[in-house]
Amino acid sequence: MTRHKKELMECARMLKLGNLTEHLEELLHQAQEKQLTYPEFLLACLREEVRTRENRKYLCRLKAAGLPARHDLDRYDFTRTEGIDSRKLRELRELVWVGQAYNLLLAGGSGTGKTYIAAGLVHEAVKAGYRALYGYAGGPSDLSEDKGCFQACDENLQTDHEAQLLAIDNATLFPLKREDIMLLFKLVNEFQEKTSLIVTANYSLTEWLAIPGEEAVAAALLDRLLYCCEIIQLSRNSYRMENRKTIFSNRSEDTDTLKELTTVK
Repeated sequence: MTRHKKELMECARMLKLGNLTEHLEELLHQAQEKQLTYPEFLLACLREEVRTRENRKYLCRLKAAGLPARHDLDRYDFTRTEGIDSRKLRELRELVWVGQAYNLLLAGGSGTGKTYIAAGLVHEAVKAGYRALYGYAGGPSDLSEDKGCFQACDENLQTDHEAQLLAIDNATLFPLKREDIMLLFKLVNEFQEKTSLIVTANYSLTEWLAIPGEEAVAAALLDRLLYCCEIIQLSRNSYRMENRKTIFSNRSEDTDTLKELTTVK
């Protein structure tokens, strides 16, 4: 029996059956306890190997997605946001639209849940076996003198092109340069009817794309982005402001100051 186990271990290593190699003793013990037949034992081994490999692939996809910390849609609070209800979110979580390469535009002010929903849907796609990526449209490294807002997206275009879903968060947060709009057009044109895009925006895309001399490109970009696109307008007060954290016990003292600081003039 010992010789057979050693030979079985060696065969498992040669076939790169990592789970069988690591848990052979445990699997044999379970088979003896349950008095499994030979086909049942073989099936149990293969099922564990498949489960382990699928979980490993999931973890790789999850790491590659680059999700923020908060993205669990099971905890989404429908009472504090207007524009989406449980039925709509349930339909989005079924991901039929991803299989059809539809786009999704989430519009609304800061703190209305755009990022949370976008990240949550990327996570749902990852769990369903899709390769999905989440990223911010711009940031300190992307807004340097020699890099435009979407330069990073363009540099990783080949990698992103393997994805079935790409989320671009805070699309309208930073102003566009002329080269940015061309890079964004390239991105959207490359993905049209092949890869689904989730775009979150604080204000009108038309205003954001209004660069003198680039009207034709902006119109073509919007035409492609919105051709097969679901638009969800979210509204209500900012979740972050309503749940603002403080180191002091008395939160009421700074209410007036907070209102003054957060009022857009």
